[in-house]
Amino acid sequence: RGPKGEERMNVRTSFYNEQEDWPVTVELKHRMEAVIYRTLDREGYDRSCEVSVAFVEEEKIRALNAAYRGRDSVTDVLSFADGTADPDTGVILLGDVVICAKRAVEQAERFGHSAEREFCFLAAHSTLHLLGYDHETELDEKIMRRKQTEILDSLGITQERRRRKTENGKAYGD
Repeated sequence: RGPKGEERMNVRTSFYNEQEDWPVTVELKHRMEAVIYRTLDREGYDRSCEVSVAFVEEEKIRALNAAYRGRDSVTDVLSFADGTADPDTGVILLGDVVICAKRAVEQAERFGHSAEREFCFLAAHSTLHLLGYDHETELDEKIMRRKQTEILDSLGITQERRRRKTENGKAYGD
């Protein structure tokens, strides 16, 4: 309960690690849980819910992407919204998030920030998808990008830039 006795949102997260490309630590899970909670809170979602997060290999996310989106390619993350209520508890099964750990780490390196920051970004991004947001238009993408940045910034998860030399001598972030 909150400070005035009001009901507070209860978010249950389940993590499944089905890959060996990146260690899924307790600390990473806690950071991602905080991002999921903050995303729901900032969007005014106040119902008890469950979100599952699976870390998978490239082959698995490619197969899911082909089966559910008709795209036979590896992607960083997929979100599967549910929204049904458990008939016994009333808890909303918000949905499932599937992250390709190897792709996330590669993106972090390309963008010049930490892998943890990338996983947290994907948690915010996916949670927004579970709530019905998409980025099919330029405006929708801009809205999602702003929301994601605000959520991560509010938790102190900044997009720090690590300078890394490329083959031509330039550094990422220049």
